[in-house]
Amino acid sequence: MKQPLIIWHTILPAFFFFAACGQDDVRTAPISEESTAKTEAPTSVGSHLMSRTPSTESARVFFIKPNDGEVVSNPLLVEFGLAGMEIQPAGDNRSNSGHHHIIIDAELPTFDLPIPADEHHVHFGDGSSKIELTLSPSQHTLQLLFADYRHIPHNPPVFSKQILITVE
Repeated sequence: MKQPLIIWHTILPAFFFFAACGQDDVRTAPISEESTAKTEAPTSVGSHLMSRTPSTESARVFFIKPNDGEVVSNPLLVEFGLAGMEIQPAGDNRSNSGHHHIIIDAELPTFDLPIPADEHHVHFGDGSSKIELTLSPSQHTLQLLFADYRHIPHNPPVFSKQILITVE
């Protein structure tokens, strides 16, 4: 019996979306100022084009707590903010909106795919903007990346500067 042909270019984007949505309860740490980089709009997964949601010119994300260079202890309260756009839960496709992701001890992911969901990429698809976090005692880098309802960074992407904290 022949197996049905699976069309990967339509299933793969859905897989990334649902895989990322399952990590909404994981939480992370702080940053302060934002930087914005320009990037091209549509992107591809296989042969399927995925468009990127536009961000506003004034959009920025930042950490409220902790500050860059701060020495903290567990559990640490992490709060982050947004200006120029609205926070909406993952799956809610509204203009000029999205939700937070924190990048821990890693570089920013590619902007043309959904943000991974793992120990380095924490999703706040529930629309939250603060968390108590426990990190191992050592230095850690933290960075915010705002993304659309599908966990795909906006165009241009909205991200904070990377900060360094020390956990005692």
